[in-house]
Amino acid sequence: MPRRILATCPVLAITLAAALALSGCVNVSIFGKPGEPYKEQKLDGTGSGKVLLLSVDGLISERERQGLVRTRPSTVQELVAQLKLARKDKDIKAVVLKIDSPGGTTTASDILYHEFLAYKDETKVKLVAAMMGVAASGGYYVALPADHILAHPTTITGSVGVIFLMPRLAGLMEKIGVGVDVSKSGTLKDMGSPFRAATAEEKKLVDAMTRAQATRFLELVQKHRHLEPAALGIVSSARVFDAAEAKDLGLIDSVGYLDDALDKAKGLAGLPKDATVMTYRRHASADGTYYLPGAEAEGGRPAVINLDLGGLLPPQAGMYYLWTPAYTQ
Repeated sequence: MPRRILATCPVLAITLAAALALSGCVNVSIFGKPGEPYKEQKLDGTGSGKVLLLSVDGLISERERQGLVRTRPSTVQELVAQLKLARKDKDIKAVVLKIDSPGGTTTASDILYHEFLAYKDETKVKLVAAMMGVAASGGYYVALPADHILAHPTTITGSVGVIFLMPRLAGLMEKIGVGVDVSKSGTLKDMGSPFRAATAEEKKLVDAMTRAQATRFLELVQKHRHLEPAALGIVSSARVFDAAEAKDLGLIDSVGYLDDALDKAKGLAGLPKDATVMTYRRHASADGTYYLPGAEAEGGRPAVINLDLGGLLPPQAGMYYLWTPAYTQ
């Protein structure tokens, strides 16, 4: 129905797209073809062997990203699909994960961690993580399988911990005179309900689940990074660190730029300096660089109106490896 409306009312579609674009808070494109297969795009180099550049951008989730007219695949779907393609290409000798994410759900972060680790173990490909503006919480979690972790000089990372988010509407509902009647089979069946305050028992149960997830995170950090006891104690506070602090603690291996991460990947894989750097995109871009966002980038071509409102809305209730101050950025 929405596509027929836009097709018969082109002026409305263009006016809406222009208004949303001018607002500066949404990502707008029109008249595109969703669902096209990923294609290899060369970014640099002419030498033998390939380095695959993958992007982990924004909130890490297993849920589709909703738009006004169409949806985009989830972060998990995008990256697992690209790894499936990479398994078929024996010329790929190294992968660089370009991470710019405050984290996401615990499950989605753990899925990507597992997929990256499995891909590396199966193919023996060298894996390098390159952290950009923010690679915190789940954004750090997914970097753990890397053979080398590099942070940009201005990266914010860390936040090794868990947060359980439960929206509360009870106070607002009381003010406007609205209520919810609940019939439940057990006393804890509606635990976490936004329509009432949590009981002391429920708070204890949620705290226990949060501690269990945090323990798993810290155990994986220790497995891959082998931190000194004092450093592990500092990291377990779940605070964030700048790049220099993260290196001193042992959370990362070096500080540099994306070019340095690519050079490191080539070196670890025994590739020449001019090895081919490539990525996967649905639409090739004539101006494609290392810094163009992930595989869904349209490369300047218009596509159906797509509103990414994720940063404007609170996350759904649940357990997150997420640095929440960065979520709305």
